[in-house]
Amino acid sequence: MKRFEKEREILKSGFTGDMESDQMKGMPQPPLEKPISEEDEIIVLPEATGELVKKKDIFECIMDRKSHRNFKKESLNLEELSFLLYTTQGVKEVRGGGYASIRPVPSAGARHPFETYIGVTNVEGLEKGIYRYSGLKHQLIKVKIEEEIGEKMTIGARGQKFVGEAPVTFIWTIIPYRGEWRYDARSHKPMLLDAGHLCHGLYLSAEALNLGTCAIAAYEQKLMDDIVGVDGVDEFVVYMSPVGKV
Repeated sequence: MKRFEKEREILKSGFTGDMESDQMKGMPQPPLEKPISEEDEIIVLPEATGELVKKKDIFECIMDRKSHRNFKKESLNLEELSFLLYTTQGVKEVRGGGYASIRPVPSAGARHPFETYIGVTNVEGLEKGIYRYSGLKHQLIKVKIEEEIGEKMTIGARGQKFVGEAPVTFIWTIIPYRGEWRYDARSHKPMLLDAGHLCHGLYLSAEALNLGTCAIAAYEQKLMDDIVGVDGVDEFVVYMSPVGKV
């Protein structure tokens, strides 16, 4: 259909001809993740280990993976949350003098342009609200406490009630310059592909714990950006996925 021709361009490679990215110009790279300030309230997470895994057969996890939109009215514990966070965006290693972070999911050029926020409604030991995950330190940073966070996330997700009913919703923002620094404007398609890698990692990690999740790309951009407290320009929400017991 000709009417979609312009919009389809982002689906194409774009890696043709000359490219002069900021990396090639010798400009300093953006940080691997957002900094933690002295004023931030930190929650240290339990160590993530394989002891929690209930489904140890990887073939079973892969074949049983599906989207879940109905969750039990049961809480998650910090050990389960820690496992899900670390197995999706935990930093296993930093290479090249701080150039690249190695994580459980792939990312073009090891740029990992995402920040992981979680909207918590029912996690043992955490108040209702928004938190940000530090993959470098395996810690949570309290962003804001908000009793009505479930209702607000449901509105932000265009009325999808299971978003607010899940005990925790993963909300990934993207900081585009992390990819643009290396690949210039050609970075945008790879960054969106990376979001898929990240969310599928959550699917498999949740399945291993007998939990369920459901990827969401339909949401109100400004509302969700406001909920997690980002500017919508240099950082904005790109993907969501509620998690709960099924």
